[in-house]
Amino acid sequence: MKKLLLTCMTAAVLLMPAAAQAARFGVFVGPAFGWGYGPYWGPYPYGYYGGYYYGPATGSVKFDTSLKNAEVFINGAFAGTVGKLKTMHLRPGSYNIELRAPGYTRYGERIFVVAGKTLHVKPDLRVQMQR
Repeated sequence: MKKLLLTCMTAAVLLMPAAAQAARFGVFVGPAFGWGYGPYWGPYPYGYYGGYYYGPATGSVKFDTSLKNAEVFINGAFAGTVGKLKTMHLRPGSYNIELRAPGYTRYGERIFVVAGKTLHVKPDLRVQMQR
């Protein structure tokens, strides 16, 4: 009995690398829990699931302005300053963008974000007239 148990354990240890390699190519090697769990062997019961990875469906918005302290508001909510945001990734759709900077006029625009594209916003922030 001890010899059979020792033989089975030795076979399991020797077959582990082969099973892990087979998991990368979508070959069924057993349940997805335990020693076979890794980046190519997820919570799917049949090993590597699919061959295509899709990136997030977002678009980018960049601000082309020299005022880095200008505040950015998206649909009325504060998002941050131009200097901190640099590039914003937003879901596809339309947004009301507003930029406010002390001593400058407000800039507002309605933009439409497309997935996988970068939209360059060039705000016309002019110095506010003193009264």
